[in-house]
Amino acid sequence: MVGPSRLRLVPLIGATYFIVSGGPYGIEELVRGAGYRIALLALLVVPVVWSLPTALLVGELGAALPDEGGYYTWVRRGLGRFWGVQEAWLSLLASVFDMGIYPTLFATYLARVYPFAGRPMPRIALGVAMIAACVIVNLRGARAVGRGSLVFGAIMLSPFVVLAFMAFGSSTDTATPWSIPGADLTGGLLVVMWNTMGFDGASTFAGEVDNPQRNYPVAMVYTTLLVIITYVLPVLAARNLGFPSTAFDGGAWVAIGSWIGGPWLGHAIVLGGLLSAAGMFNALLLSYSRLPLALAVDGYLPAWLARCSPKTGVPVAAVLVLSVAWAASLGLGFDRLVLFDVTLYGLSLLLEFAALLALRLREPHLARPFRIPGGVLTLCLMCVPPMGLLAVAFWHERSVRIAGVPALWISGLFVLLGAPLYLWGESRRRRGAAMSGDRG
Repeated sequence: MVGPSRLRLVPLIGATYFIVSGGPYGIEELVRGAGYRIALLALLVVPVVWSLPTALLVGELGAALPDEGGYYTWVRRGLGRFWGVQEAWLSLLASVFDMGIYPTLFATYLARVYPFAGRPMPRIALGVAMIAACVIVNLRGARAVGRGSLVFGAIMLSPFVVLAFMAFGSSTDTATPWSIPGADLTGGLLVVMWNTMGFDGASTFAGEVDNPQRNYPVAMVYTTLLVIITYVLPVLAARNLGFPSTAFDGGAWVAIGSWIGGPWLGHAIVLGGLLSAAGMFNALLLSYSRLPLALAVDGYLPAWLARCSPKTGVPVAAVLVLSVAWAASLGLGFDRLVLFDVTLYGLSLLLEFAALLALRLREPHLARPFRIPGGVLTLCLMCVPPMGLLAVAFWHERSVRIAGVPALWISGLFVLLGAPLYLWGESRRRRGAAMSGDRG
């Protein structure tokens, strides 16, 4: 399916940026737990070994197979229908742990100015209102989401540009340690992985991208650089101002902005936090909603989920169903969000790398407008760093318990549910195919 409006390069970069990152918001726990030196090192190295391989993967397969459903269609073509469904299941499952947090963050940042927003009922009401606003934008099409991401990004990052200029233009004699004793290396690593993952999410709406063969590889490179810069510069600015790393909490950026620029800059950073939460939800809604569409087209989900607006090409039912499901999860706790999200996403990423290798071996003559340099051995070596980080995440999860149950068991149960879901969907698909044959 190709929507009437096409997403061009710059809006594609904007949408990808919000799928991957929401700006400097979200890395406060990393700085507090690991200190400035380790935080900066992680923010420079992890995107290279964790995000860049994924960006290259999206560059190659997104240009070679620019279909709606993105990574689901890659895995289905490279590894077969069963693994394709598992890929979609893992991604949609991860969204449950991911998407419920952004409306909550929206209310949390608003509560910095209006404390009533932090109360339970107003927080949920504000979350629902934010979801409704993002649904309206998404129903206008991928181009509207991309353009909205550019506007959100410009407003969100502007206060940090001002903060950086003030910080690097000032002289401070405050001695702030680069390191702290007892740094939480593993926890910090998981935070960075969470804040730099998701490049493959830009692939699911490939059918709505203008000239995807050219724009996907270029967008991945620019987005990677933008993510690194917008994480590293604010942290360097905070260090230059002498702000203690141990004082980084959820409101650290607001405190730093108010400290150096006055209340106006603090309020501007609060506004940026609102747009960060809304922008991430908005872009991820675009990404995730194309998975039910692709599954419905293949017969694994009801056909009505594949119905698209003739004007915008948007799968309206898929957008609405997912939004209602995520709104229903606003009352849940997300204390283990990062842990579950990283491990489930990492498993889906493992399938994507396996599909990349399989397609190189099975379809060597597939037209690849962008091709990762090297052969199969090079691709295998490229997979090692992200899979190594994933192993660290699983090693960390082994010691975590939720209500007395090992978190690793809970993750495993979620993953195993993908097999019966495939069998149910496959029976639906075969019945649908048989009925079509009978009518023929």
